[in-house]
Amino acid sequence: MRDEGLLPMSEEMILETEDLTKEFAGFVAVNGVSLRVKRGTIHALIGPNGAGKTTCFNLLTKFLSPTRGRILFKGNDITAMQPADVARLGLVRSFQISAVFPHMTVLENVRMGHEDIDRVAQLIKRVSADRTVLMVEHNLSVVADLSDHITVLTRGRVLAEGDYGTVSTNQEVREAYMGVGHA
Repeated sequence: MRDEGLLPMSEEMILETEDLTKEFAGFVAVNGVSLRVKRGTIHALIGPNGAGKTTCFNLLTKFLSPTRGRILFKGNDITAMQPADVARLGLVRSFQISAVFPHMTVLENVRMGHEDIDRVAQLIKRVSADRTVLMVEHNLSVVADLSDHITVLTRGRVLAEGDYGTVSTNQEVREAYMGVGHA
């Protein structure tokens, strides 16, 4: 039996959060985020710097404990679980490694990065064939090409959700993410 007032969780959703919140000494980094990641999709979590994306990932993978809210993976409440136990269930993350090649020039390093983008995007596409992927990506062309669903965060809250066409034309998203409309 579920607690009164909580939404029923869907079987087609592999990962869900409800009112996920994380406060640090009065600063609210993630504020009431309800996220629904559909099984077998590529779901992008995007937003400007400081939007709460990394904190959200740290909560999902249990590197941080939420101030309030709950996290369900495959229908099971994992909110109080330890990171290793969550990883054993199959919820794992990889980290971005930002490294330069010291023997190469700055220009060569930059070129190596724009070329790696295509390779990494193709790898994500192949890996997602029998998995669900939740990713943070700042390159909007990669988001547009790969994502089935996008959640936009700003100031720790969900600003918009939908496919790329929906979120990219949302005026609030454009203002928050791309700075459109600011003098």
